Amino acid sequence: MPAHSSTTRPYAAGALALAVILVLVAGAFAALAFIATTDLSGLAQLTSPYFRRVIVFTLWQATLSTLVSVAIAVPLTMALTRRQTFIGRNLLIKLFAVPLALPALVAVLGVVAVWGRTGWVNTALDSNLNIYGLSGILIAHVFFNLPLATRLLLVHFERVPAETWRLATQLNLPPATIFRLIEWPVIRSGLPGIATLIFMLCIASFTVVLTLGGGPRATTIEVAIYQALRFDFDPARAVILALVQIALCTILVTLAGRFTADMHAAPGLGRRIIRPDLAAMPMRIFDGAVIILAALFIISPMVAVVVSGLTADLPRLAADPLVWRALVTSTTIAAASAALCVTAAWSLATAARENRRNPGISRLFASVSGVAGNLILVAPPVVLAAGWFVLLHRLAAANTVGPAMVVTINALMALPFALRILAPAIARAHADHDRLCASLGLTGWSRLQLIDLPTLKRPLALALAFAAALSIGDLGVIALFGSQDFTTLPFLLYQRFGSYRIDDASGLALILMIFCLGLVALAERISQTSESRAKE
Repeated sequence: MPAHSSTTRPYAAGALALAVILVLVAGAFAALAFIATTDLSGLAQLTSPYFRRVIVFTLWQATLSTLVSVAIAVPLTMALTRRQTFIGRNLLIKLFAVPLALPALVAVLGVVAVWGRTGWVNTALDSNLNIYGLSGILIAHVFFNLPLATRLLLVHFERVPAETWRLATQLNLPPATIFRLIEWPVIRSGLPGIATLIFMLCIASFTVVLTLGGGPRATTIEVAIYQALRFDFDPARAVILALVQIALCTILVTLAGRFTADMHAAPGLGRRIIRPDLAAMPMRIFDGAVIILAALFIISPMVAVVVSGLTADLPRLAADPLVWRALVTSTTIAAASAALCVTAAWSLATAARENRRNPGISRLFASVSGVAGNLILVAPPVVLAAGWFVLLHRLAAANTVGPAMVVTINALMALPFALRILAPAIARAHADHDRLCASLGLTGWSRLQLIDLPTLKRPLALALAFAAALSIGDLGVIALFGSQDFTTLPFLLYQRFGSYRIDDASGLALILMIFCLGLVALAERISQTSESRAKE
């Protein structure tokens, strides 16, 4: 009886987590479908010039952002692959991970400080670049997506065995031949999946377009949903836009699955890479210029956030009760959503690995949990929030249930990342310790306390930190449910930025940046400490 109970318990926890996810998504879908079928006025939007303009701009800005990001990422990755010994290379690659953990609104403030009308670039060049509109959206998207594409492409290049480069050196292959025979196959294998991922991120971009969109001519579907609910309160139009966004994301997720292909490289001997195309002076100048310009482009907005934040009136912000209230609200929401996200990811991953008695059920859990964890890609947070906002508003419960919805949708937003961190670690832990635990009779809480938690401390800390950082920096969900009595740091930052209180916005951006990066750094410190203790 105890053995049977310990075996079924993971399935029960996984089923509960799965039920919560499905209810959250199905509830939003049901609300959208109900409004669409009962209020047919939204169907008229399908033929309106505004609707066509929003759809075209959404696809156009995503296409341009993807092309520019990839066009720069390819030569940058090739330069970083060729130049593996210059001072600061490892630090630069680590800095490329910072935009991935940086709240979008903070990055937007940095981009404005560098590229705005009174920013560093316009002041230095005596130019008049308008940051608001398509140009600003492209700059902000490239700031986020260039480091992502570069890091993903670097992974593909690292799979090329050192013996391949040694053979190219022995044959004295020219750079053009190296590109055709070695580099281009690597790029061709990884680029379609990377470009599709970036395109999806740009399609679902909300904060960047909301702050830099520059009016009706630069509005994406998600921003149009927000405007329809918060400014015009036209649920029918918001529902039609949300359904179009869901259909578009579904197509992109399907394409991403078809385009993404792993490059299977032959195992190497781990020797140092020796390339025949390193000594040519034109190549060295080109690589240096690409690396320096890319580094300046990525680092300068982060430096601008720090500089602008330090020059703000921080003591006055520290004495503002509204700032403290927003800070407490953000921390509470982040802690709750991170705990909920990691609990759901742990339950789904554990149920998928519990295959001692029922391998068929475990395979079913593995496939269903994988689909459930990626539902947020099909229905972005703003779309889910729109569905529940419309439903709760009709029930006159938007203000009371709103905080719970923000926590739950933020948890679901981080679930794919948490699953990718925890699922492989839990699989390895089960493979390493199942027999030992069975021989010692360790099950349930005893195994969790003595075996699983100490072993999985590092991935747990990383998952919690990233989930909390994503929640703290989110603006999409709180933009719909937020109010004067329910304000987070990003929401307050957006309000101050929108009312041209740039000094306050700069100080809040610095606080938010330190908060999010501090969480990630703390998680890295915990993981390194646990790893060093494990080695001892």
